[in-house]
Amino acid sequence: MKFKSKRWATLAIVMAAITAASVWALPRVIPYISASRHVHVSLPPGNIEIPTQRSIPWREESDLTNQIIDEWAKRPLGDWKTEGKIEAPRALLARLIRRDDVDAANDYLIAQTAWGTVGSTWPGNPNGDYDFTMAGLIPILFLFGDEPNVLYPQTREHLLHTLLPLDGGQPLLTVPRTAGLVPETENHLLMTEGSRYLKNRWMMLHGSQLAKHDNLGNGLEPWLLELIEEIRSAGPYEFNSIPYEGYTLTALLNLEAFGSSAVQAAARGLLDQLNWNYAVGSLRFRRFPPFRRQYAHAADTSLMGDRHVGLIKPWISLLPDAPDKLGLRGNRHIAIWACWSPYRLPDQTARWIVEKPADYFIRIGHGPESSPEVYSGGPGYLLSGGGVNRGEHSLIVARPITLLLDDRANELSEVLHLAGPGQDFREWNNTGVWRNVAVAAGPVQIPSNWKPTVESAVWKIFQFEPNLCVAVHSRNDFGVVYIARSSEPERMLQSIQRANSNETLLRSSFQIPDGSHIRYDTLADKNRWVIQQVDDRPTDRDFDRWPSMTGTINDIDAPDIESRTDRQPRGRWSPSKFQTFTRRPLPS
Repeated sequence: MKFKSKRWATLAIVMAAITAASVWALPRVIPYISASRHVHVSLPPGNIEIPTQRSIPWREESDLTNQIIDEWAKRPLGDWKTEGKIEAPRALLARLIRRDDVDAANDYLIAQTAWGTVGSTWPGNPNGDYDFTMAGLIPILFLFGDEPNVLYPQTREHLLHTLLPLDGGQPLLTVPRTAGLVPETENHLLMTEGSRYLKNRWMMLHGSQLAKHDNLGNGLEPWLLELIEEIRSAGPYEFNSIPYEGYTLTALLNLEAFGSSAVQAAARGLLDQLNWNYAVGSLRFRRFPPFRRQYAHAADTSLMGDRHVGLIKPWISLLPDAPDKLGLRGNRHIAIWACWSPYRLPDQTARWIVEKPADYFIRIGHGPESSPEVYSGGPGYLLSGGGVNRGEHSLIVARPITLLLDDRANELSEVLHLAGPGQDFREWNNTGVWRNVAVAAGPVQIPSNWKPTVESAVWKIFQFEPNLCVAVHSRNDFGVVYIARSSEPERMLQSIQRANSNETLLRSSFQIPDGSHIRYDTLADKNRWVIQQVDDRPTDRDFDRWPSMTGTINDIDAPDIESRTDRQPRGRWSPSKFQTFTRRPLPS
């Protein structure tokens, strides 16, 4: 009896300890549970094809890419434990590219060990994020591993067996020390398993006969291809993420540069999709889309605050007819990948980034419990929908609807924007964008340097350029913006006033002069598009089911934009419609 009592007492103590640990860990784990996709839902492709044709004769270097490499090469090689995550691997890479103080670079590398563990950092895994380092070391291995005068053989072996510790075919699918309950995030999966895969590949290409280095035999390549396809077909879960988008992109660039032909093609396809999304959602390298992760960046107001621009600007600088004096503020830690990677943008993606060739209206779906992106743009302007937060654990930051023009504005305060209700982005549904029309349950914020050309009690007309006018109606709890190709602001005021003089009706509908009649609900539920009807036809408001990209370019329509019942596309827009260029082929 005494023995049994003792055993039960011990068991009670163990159970109490487990309960206490769970109580301590649960609130610390919960923030990570929503940081990854739990159910994969493939989206219909929509009617807009992703450009893939490549014929541009890209340059190998530019003033900007040289500047980026030189800046990194001049940085001191700091403490590995504090700078090994980001700065040190990039400084080493740049020094080796420049063949600058190669002895010191090798000595530094061979003196280091892995400073932490892979996977998301949280209180239960405080030394995580070492996969950031591995993703930064992989280019050093592949670019210089066969150049013994640059990366010395002893250094290369140390890099392979000490600093890149992961090999084999078993991916780490969950956040470390969460009992397998919390799925790992996209960016960590791509950095960790992409680096593991590429180390295996290097070993096999250099004579290893070990089964653990056979990416086909151990199942890692099929798994990695499936992961990339899931992200492509469902769209990135961490869409437009600040800061994680940059690390997803650089991990994909590693795979596109050094993977097998199948992995290269898969990574290139996903990169093409993400870069095309950037092209339609930006104007002159500026954009302000909704994003998932992190809430810490919800207050960011820079129109160039995303990480994607760190790659886009260096790539564009390599065009044979690149814009003059391209500069880059920040994001140098992402930009260095564009300086060595063989990846180049498809022709039409590059052209659309530089200058929009046509007016367009495009919607980008991100799947269930997410936020869509909605864009109406053309030469010289872009209306960008701000999206919608889907609850605290959605980790989605909704932003104001913005109007970008062909000007020098780089901050939110310098562009027209509208949002509502209130000031909390968690309360907004800023999906109210239609062709050249935007509405929200809040006032229109007009830059201080804007002066109306003409105005009435209801409307203000601002003229930009000879043939671009912006009409604004704004009250404390409601705003509507309309953009028109017009060189006659007085006549535009008369026509818009005639069609939309009743302020009460304006809160629920807008009549485009000589055009469509739009009905909307600026206080729509957060799972519904603000735009309700167009010319009395119900819209497809269920944006959880929207295709990955659909819309209208140069009068080629997607029928399911306006009709919630007709989901069968009559044809797809093809990028071959526009001019193409010549370029060097990518490696297979």
